[in-house]
Amino acid sequence: QVQLVESGGGLVQPGGSLRLSCAASGRIFSINRMGWYRQAPGKQRELVASITSGGSTNYADSMQGRFTISRDNAKNTVYLQMNSLKSEDTAVYYCNVVVVEFGGGTLQRWGQGTLVTVSE
Repeated sequence: QVQLVESGGGLVQPGGSLRLSCAASGRIFSINRMGWYRQAPGKQRELVASITSGGSTNYADSMQGRFTISRDNAKNTVYLQMNSLKSEDTAVYYCNVVVVEFGGGTLQRWGQGTLVTVSE
């Protein structure tokens, strides 16, 4: 089994910053792609950013330049640094990882979600 634990959400004022973390644990041989998605009330889940095992990153257009995704392979952890936050960034943020388990199986896992609220 692979478990994901997210942390770092909360309430922040517009223009502020937050850093999200997502740590994976379990029978992990390696982790391929790691990413962050978000889902705002009444909207579909959308990609925020992703990062490959080699460090290549991809961002949604509205987050480019404000958000930075990074990973620590030794800790099986992915981070999302969010700066210049706007009210429209309010959402539940989910991490997503593609894991290669010992034994060779590949699986995808979602974190439990962490709420980010941007408000005065």
